[in-house]
Amino acid sequence: MSSDSSRLLGSRRPGYGTLQCEADRSRMEVTGYQTKPWRVALCHTCSVLTAGLLLILFHWKPSLEVQAKCKPCALSQADWLIIRDRFGQCFTTRVRTEVLGEGSLEHHPGARPEDRRTSIAIGVADEEENRDTIRLHEKEEQNILRYYLFEGVRYVWIEGRQAYCKVSVLDEAWTCADLHSSQAGLHQQDHNTRRKIYGPNLIEVPVKSYARLLVEEVLNPFYIFQVFSIVLWVCDAYYYYAACIFLISTVSLGLSLYETRKQSSTLQNMAKMSVGVRVRRPGGEEMLVSSADLVPGDCFSLPADGMLVPCDAALLSGECMVNESMLTGESVPVMKTPLPASSQAAGTVYSPEEHRRHTLFCGTQVIQAKSYVGRDVLAVVTRTGFCTAKGDLIASILYPKPVSFKFYKDAVKFVLFLAVLALVGTAYSILILVKNQVPMGQIIIRALDLVTVIVPPALPAAMTVGTIYAQNRLKQQGIFCISPPRINLCGKIRLVCFDKTGTLTEEGLDVWGVVPLENNCFTPIIHEPRCLPAGPLLYVLAACHAVVLLRAQPVGDPVDLKMLESTGWCLEMMEEEEEEEGEPPAFQQFGTKVLAVMNPPPEEEQPQDRKHQSPLGILRRFPFSSSLQRMSVLAKLPGEDSAHVYAKGAPEMVASLCRKETVPGDFSQVLRHYTTDGFRVLGLAYRPLGTVSTFEEALQLPRDSVESSLTFLGFLVMKNVLKPESAPAIRLLRNASIRPVMVTGDNMLTAVNVARGCRMVEPNEQVIFVNASPPGHDKPAALKFLLAEPSQGEEQPEGEHRGDSSFLQPQPCHFALNGKSFAVVCEHFPDLLPKILIRATVFARMSPDQKAQLVCSLQELNYCVGMCGDGANDCGALKAADVGISLSEAEASVASPFTSRVPTIQCVPTLIREGRCSLVTSFGVFKYMALYSLVQFVSVLLLYTINTNLSDFQFLFFDLIITTTVAVLMGRTGPAQELGVERPQGALISILVLGSLLLQTALLITVQVLSYFITVSQSWYVPLNSTVTAPQNLPNYENTVLFCITGFQYLVLAVAMSKGYPFREPLYTNVLFLVVLILLFGLMIWLTLYPLGFPKTLLKLQSIDDLNFKLLLLGIAALNFFAAFVLETALDHGLLSCLRKLRRKKASKKVFKRLEKELSQQHPSWPPLNQPLFATPKLSIAVR
Repeated sequence: MSSDSSRLLGSRRPGYGTLQCEADRSRMEVTGYQTKPWRVALCHTCSVLTAGLLLILFHWKPSLEVQAKCKPCALSQADWLIIRDRFGQCFTTRVRTEVLGEGSLEHHPGARPEDRRTSIAIGVADEEENRDTIRLHEKEEQNILRYYLFEGVRYVWIEGRQAYCKVSVLDEAWTCADLHSSQAGLHQQDHNTRRKIYGPNLIEVPVKSYARLLVEEVLNPFYIFQVFSIVLWVCDAYYYYAACIFLISTVSLGLSLYETRKQSSTLQNMAKMSVGVRVRRPGGEEMLVSSADLVPGDCFSLPADGMLVPCDAALLSGECMVNESMLTGESVPVMKTPLPASSQAAGTVYSPEEHRRHTLFCGTQVIQAKSYVGRDVLAVVTRTGFCTAKGDLIASILYPKPVSFKFYKDAVKFVLFLAVLALVGTAYSILILVKNQVPMGQIIIRALDLVTVIVPPALPAAMTVGTIYAQNRLKQQGIFCISPPRINLCGKIRLVCFDKTGTLTEEGLDVWGVVPLENNCFTPIIHEPRCLPAGPLLYVLAACHAVVLLRAQPVGDPVDLKMLESTGWCLEMMEEEEEEEGEPPAFQQFGTKVLAVMNPPPEEEQPQDRKHQSPLGILRRFPFSSSLQRMSVLAKLPGEDSAHVYAKGAPEMVASLCRKETVPGDFSQVLRHYTTDGFRVLGLAYRPLGTVSTFEEALQLPRDSVESSLTFLGFLVMKNVLKPESAPAIRLLRNASIRPVMVTGDNMLTAVNVARGCRMVEPNEQVIFVNASPPGHDKPAALKFLLAEPSQGEEQPEGEHRGDSSFLQPQPCHFALNGKSFAVVCEHFPDLLPKILIRATVFARMSPDQKAQLVCSLQELNYCVGMCGDGANDCGALKAADVGISLSEAEASVASPFTSRVPTIQCVPTLIREGRCSLVTSFGVFKYMALYSLVQFVSVLLLYTINTNLSDFQFLFFDLIITTTVAVLMGRTGPAQELGVERPQGALISILVLGSLLLQTALLITVQVLSYFITVSQSWYVPLNSTVTAPQNLPNYENTVLFCITGFQYLVLAVAMSKGYPFREPLYTNVLFLVVLILLFGLMIWLTLYPLGFPKTLLKLQSIDDLNFKLLLLGIAALNFFAAFVLETALDHGLLSCLRKLRRKKASKKVFKRLEKELSQQHPSWPPLNQPLFATPKLSIAVR
């Protein structure tokens, strides 16, 4: 790339907790520009000469202004930048500077003393293990920081990289040890320097003043066209019409400004956060500062009764219960434990995603904080402002991914086509008017007037009507939407991914029983865990959890709560008052401090033969992590010096951490037995540790060494019940040819069982496991397709289908693969990935990142993808999908565009039906508005030909009373109850839509011209006075006849464009619209047959005494109605399909359709079963 532009550096920032950042916002191109005074002066001169038109152009295209006033230059010298983001959108921003003075970041983790004089040390490791530095420009021996702001985030100039980097890059290489060393706090000078570099810890949502909003809105091309039209109408003496349109535009503009500002203010209040924070300074002193002054590296203490977290921070000591529902929609509080401090973990680079169980995210609420070592619960600030989790969230609302939808692009093209048509009409009208010897001023006004006739000013507003109605209907059904344009996208969904737990199945799990071991063999299941003898198996169930007491109530993960409940043991934790008074007796018996005590159930509740006396003290918890697939605790019994580690997690993971000789030989068979029947299974293990004499010693133990060489204890079997609504909803989707796909973090066989239970996989359909293994020492990556064994009670599909696949329809098959195989296929078999995705239905053991990656891979195959999850670890996938639906209590989960209050997947078919209805409504309204313009255009051209026009009130009557009323009420029709296979048209510029418009236009021209000639041929006809123009020669026969006929045409088109089947309910269900249509038809019949005094004078209608002629006009209108209706019905039933047959059949533009066709025609049928496929380096390189 040339020196004047540079790819913005800054590796992808780690996701925040359960929030994944959208497909790398950092991928953008930045070009530098330097202001030239002579260019600025020239632009000012041109602006004056063009009467401000140049300024309007610059307002529409700011990048043009920068290119006009500045010269391209190297980024290091630039004072303006043009940024092109990953969607191809252009933005401009000014480079700002800040004097840093003599500050240094000597105490910045990883800083080196020799960097102090001329640079600020930045903790970013590069290849040579050196630290990057911001080389500060020495202007008069002062350090100058260069930076710019884009979408709220600050980007700083780093000399060593010769690029602007996101300010969060400066702390991306902090290790856990660096963060623990920050406990002393920052010196005031260091704090001040960082404050200048990182900026204030604020998430500032810009709220523009009404004056600025007004200027920006009025300079919108649509409003400029409105102003131009109003001026033109005033010049043409259409005063009433101009006044009415001006009034309507003003009211609509006022409402629009109020709504925009209200939304900005709401978001600003949501983002605004300023709390007092107790920050540590070296020397042990504490200062109370505003959260706006926090910088990365600041160490602060958390009050025991909790607080709203004002930044992203790593927890250094103590434990916190945190409510993260604001970010994830997940209502269950999460336990946060201190960042690992052991020598082994100290060198690990801190990552908010990797260490999310030790990270407090901005905007979340700490419910309670408990310290166990020292008096304070401490945390160190890692991110501030827009770099935080909440900042990322607010940015995704403020700067959403643009909705790329063909319909909207086509609408713009069509308006341009209408504008070209207007130019043709203008040329014709000029010729006619010159021929009629009309004065030049009048000719110009009349010619320009045609442009305002054919480009309907109300088009943008009319097109959103269907979406607004759909949004209100969804709200009534408990589905909330924060991105209305996506409602139309719902109509195009072809594939929906579902999370399993909490989405397809019930949230809670019931304990089914425990499968213990005896002599290294599994024994029959024990359904009552409280009947277990005292020993490791009972202790792992009683102690291996993250449950805490909140106001004396146990809170935590539903699985942990159910497991604890099944044992009957009780949790006891110290209250703050007790800590001050000294430890209670229950806590003193362990010889050291403990986090919590697990007490056996009261004697009367225990089985007669099993009496448990001794409690269990929990010393330390290693929390559950999706990436590690396990959790563990350190616990000890009273009077014992040695502690034990108890672990639970995914059976395969737990077994891999156990000593081989302790895992029974039939481990896989027993596991398969339960998972195939749909149970959720957890592996249990323990290990005696050496002497752990103090609480502090327990805190120093590294997790990896603790969770190794374990002894396998058995399985905990839990029952996960399918929601009753899941199977009917999946059946509905499959019947409508919409592919359901399951994406879960659970075990593969459990997932396949649930897929069969909810009918994603029918009993007669086969499941093929896709097993991929990564390359070994001397082995390449391998891929194998294995046919699943049919589960119990299921009929074996007949074998002849497979052998005879060339004659019979091959057996439908579904692929199932886990996260590991998915990762291997993505990396080593990219050429097979699309084929596998076409057939895959079950994805198990998928991490949150992989869920989002899967959604993106499916979108690359041109699927319009929906994702439905509970919002916890699905946030990345919900954001990446075209339509994300979060099942959450929150009214608007910011994790996804749609939120359903009803926690079932029934909302998915509802959304698709509403989407289809809204899309068809948008098409209907668009066609109606286009045809309304064409009707008026044709009638005006006809009248121009004879040197007259419509009157002021005739225009007003058509535009306001007929068209606006009709366009607004047309969209009220609700969606059809059935969800069919047929999908609505997605492109406006297609044979069907254009064919409809052209044929309807031909019909309306024919009817208007026919009426004109019939009128002229009447014996009582008197030609108009063509020496003067309208309104002087009004009323006249031609004008009156065309007024009556076109009035009927507007109503006829409204009915023809409001067809219901198959995506909307019939027209008669929209009662209000039907009543208005009947009234308007009645009004038009009355105006045609018996126009009385006042309306007749107001509309300037000519008296026609011939009743037969008036009945003839009604007959023509009825014929027009019949013809328009027949035409639309014929088009719906394939009138133009013959044209498609004439064209050569082209391959589908959609990748998945081409692949489906290719796979269906492949012989022998794909995939090859039980044959390993190996990745060759050559193949991988070629494909990449």
